[in-house]
Amino acid sequence: MPINIASVSIDPPVLLAPLAGITDLPFRQLVGRFGAGLVVSEMVASQEVVQAKPAARAKAELGFGEGATSVQLAGRDAYWLAEAARYVEAQGARIIDINMGCPAKRVTSAGGAGACGSALMREPDLALTLIEAVVQAVQVPVTLKMRLGWDDDSHNAPEIAARAEAAGVRMITIHGRTRCQFYKGRANWAAIRPVTEAVNVPVIANGDITDADTAAEALRQSGADGVMVGRGAQGRPWILAQIAAALYGTPAPVVPQGAALADMVIGHYQAMLGFYGIELGVKVARKHLGWYLEAAGAVKGNALTETDPAAVEKAVRAALSEPARCAA
Repeated sequence: MPINIASVSIDPPVLLAPLAGITDLPFRQLVGRFGAGLVVSEMVASQEVVQAKPAARAKAELGFGEGATSVQLAGRDAYWLAEAARYVEAQGARIIDINMGCPAKRVTSAGGAGACGSALMREPDLALTLIEAVVQAVQVPVTLKMRLGWDDDSHNAPEIAARAEAAGVRMITIHGRTRCQFYKGRANWAAIRPVTEAVNVPVIANGDITDADTAAEALRQSGADGVMVGRGAQGRPWILAQIAAALYGTPAPVVPQGAALADMVIGHYQAMLGFYGIELGVKVARKHLGWYLEAAGAVKGNALTETDPAAVEKAVRAALSEPARCAA
C-alpha cells in the first residue's frame, strides 16, 4: 500500500491536491490530523519565493516537523526554479513538486514571468530543462503534476512522463483533463492509464475524486498507485481519511457532527486568523466557512457577512450545533 519515494513514505496513498487559495498551512494541518498520506502546498511562484515576497513564502510555509508535506513550485525559468527548490529544501520541505497542471489563464498566458503551469506541456523541451534543473539542485525527491495535455489533439502526458522519469522525477500526478477543459465535463481516468504504462515510478490519479467509490473507480480505470483529492475536500477535511479507510483499511475517522463539528470549524477559523492576521483572515476564512455550512446542510445566516470574529464564531456555532442539520 505505501508509496516510497527515496526516504519518504506516502502511507496511505491518498493525497491532498495543491489548491490555490485553499491548501494553506491551517487547512493542510487540519486534513493531516484526520489522516492523509501527503498534503501539498498551494502553488508557489519560484522567483517570488526566492525574492522573499511575503505572500509567496506564506504559501510555502511548511509547519516544521510535519513530514507529510510537499511544496509545489511554478515557473518557466530554470535558475529561479532551482533557487526556489534549494530554499524550500533548506526550510524543511520533504518533497518538491513541479507544477505543470495549473490551467488558470493568469498562469498559462505569456506575460510577466511568462507562461507556466499546464502551458509547459506545449513546450516539452523547456519543461524537461526545468525538471532537470530542480532535480540537480536538491537532495529531496522531486515530483511532477500535470494534465493529459494541452487539448484533445495533444495528449502528450505519457511522453513527458517518460522523459521526466529519466530526468529523475520520482512520482507523477495526472489530472484526467486537458488544460483546455479547465474543470468542465468529467475527468477521464482511463486516459491516465497510458501514463502508468509509460513509467515505472508511482502515478497518482487526480480529478473528480470525491469519495471512496470515485477513488476506487479512478484507480481501476487508470491503473494508478494512488489518488489525489482536491475540491472534494472543501468543507470535508476528513474525506481523505474516509477514502483511505475504505480502500486500504486504515482507521476510519470520527466525522464531527453537531457541537463537535462547530468546535472543529471554529478551531480552523481561529487558526486562519492566527496565520493571516484578523483583517485578512476574516476574508480568507469565508470560503471555508461557506463550504462547511453547505456540506452540513446548515443555514448560513450572517456567518459569512460578519467581520467581528466573535460574532462569526457565534453564528457558526448556532448554525452547526444542531445534530439534525449536520451531514457526514
